[in-house]
Amino acid sequence: MPNSALAVRGPQGHRILRLYHLYRLVIGVVLVLLVSANLDSELLELAHASLFRGASWVYLILNILIALIIHTPNRLVPVFTVALGDVMLLSALFYAGGGTPSGIGNLLIVSVAIANILLRGRFGVLIAAAAAIGMIYLTFYLSLNHPQASSQYVQVGALGALCFAAALFVQGLTRRLQVSESLAEQRAADVADLETLNNLILQRMRTGILVVDEQRRVLLANQSALGLLGQRNLAGKILDPHCTELVKRLQQWQENSSLRPASLQTLSDGPTLQPSFIPLQRGGQRHILILLDDISQIAQQAQQLKLVALGRLTAGIAHEIRNPLGAISHAAQLLQESEDLQGPDLRLAQIIQDHSRRMNLIIENVLQLSRRRQAEPQLLDLKYWLHRFAAEFRSTAPASKVLHLTIEGSSIQTRMDPNQLNQVITNLVQNGLRHSAKLHPQGQVWLKLFRDPRNDLPVLEVLDDGAGVPADQLHHIFEPFYTTENKGTGLGLYISRELCESNQAHLHYQSREGGGACFRITFAHPRKMS
Repeated sequence: MPNSALAVRGPQGHRILRLYHLYRLVIGVVLVLLVSANLDSELLELAHASLFRGASWVYLILNILIALIIHTPNRLVPVFTVALGDVMLLSALFYAGGGTPSGIGNLLIVSVAIANILLRGRFGVLIAAAAAIGMIYLTFYLSLNHPQASSQYVQVGALGALCFAAALFVQGLTRRLQVSESLAEQRAADVADLETLNNLILQRMRTGILVVDEQRRVLLANQSALGLLGQRNLAGKILDPHCTELVKRLQQWQENSSLRPASLQTLSDGPTLQPSFIPLQRGGQRHILILLDDISQIAQQAQQLKLVALGRLTAGIAHEIRNPLGAISHAAQLLQESEDLQGPDLRLAQIIQDHSRRMNLIIENVLQLSRRRQAEPQLLDLKYWLHRFAAEFRSTAPASKVLHLTIEGSSIQTRMDPNQLNQVITNLVQNGLRHSAKLHPQGQVWLKLFRDPRNDLPVLEVLDDGAGVPADQLHHIFEPFYTTENKGTGLGLYISRELCESNQAHLHYQSREGGGACFRITFAHPRKMS
């Protein structure tokens, strides 16, 4: 027999089977109590008292054994056998109890109904037919010995019809419940899939998303929000001690929602964030959706567009500028070589030379932005590379400029274009020596290479003992054309950061304890391809 004839399976089938076992056990216990107390003969018109008493004990003992042996409705044969045996035993009790006046026929209807919950189709109808035929046949057999039983045929026929009606009604109801359950499971699966998809989209979004309640307890935070705020986990935590600046913006918005919240920076070396707040109403509770946008990337893209346009403009007019600039520089050089010039005139010629070189340097830097070649990362041993860089630098540097090198650990590798790395380190070292020499007779710069213990990434720090960067200039030092030097172009640090980013490295500034500046380069993992 195929198992497809089973109507219900799984947890729901287990519950119905346990209910069926309990129902039969309760009937068995009640019958045994009646027999043990000799109440059966007083309450019922027994046709066969000994048969009734024996069948009652057999019914109870057999159902106890069945309840202990059969625990799952996953197989058709055991379930069908239990239902058929239950109908046969109740039919025997129906005959011994005197037919329809005993009321056992009603118990048969309930048993047929419960059996049809577990069985479907013709197997359930077969149980109903067995109950109906058993009652009719036993009533006929009973009427042979007890003529008064002949008046029970109408009632027995009604009970048989009720067995079929109960079977068909329960099967129809079960089918509808199964369809509803299947539809509910399908809808639940669709909702679960949509929820999983929504969570995946939220986690992959670059916009930081936070949902907080009225007490500013974080209910939801995606990975972008955690990264922008510099946190590992905010779920279930109060936002106030972790992001005080963001809480201030939220309070200002709650006081006046028409004002645009001011931007903020939660980390000293982190991006500039633009928060926005949206009220949510969920189940009678008021929540707030917080969106965090990294406007530093937008500003950087705008700067890049401007620099590309400037580079194209400069490339177009470079020839026109360089020709007269070269003529001016050459004329100033010839004037300096003239014997007729006096001291003041020589000074003026030198000024012309200096400004000509400065103008040419500006043109070269801007052209480099527009013509910068694609990075070609290579696997570099930073320890070996820095030793060679320091040796070459010391061989050409004057005695007033000292470069120190400290390396922690053995081989430290990364992937980076060696030419672009040389340009970045040279620019940072020259800047550090220049600022160090302003405060000390001897300019000094320290290169410190190590692995970050938090993520095991290679880190190079370029430190000096100069004045450092004032707090009001920290947000501008990497902007193009921003400089505090009279002869600077303001492109050195910008180009250095761009070269690092093109090699999947990150350059940022951090204050140094005891004074001075620290420019820190966090390199990419050596197995990370560009």
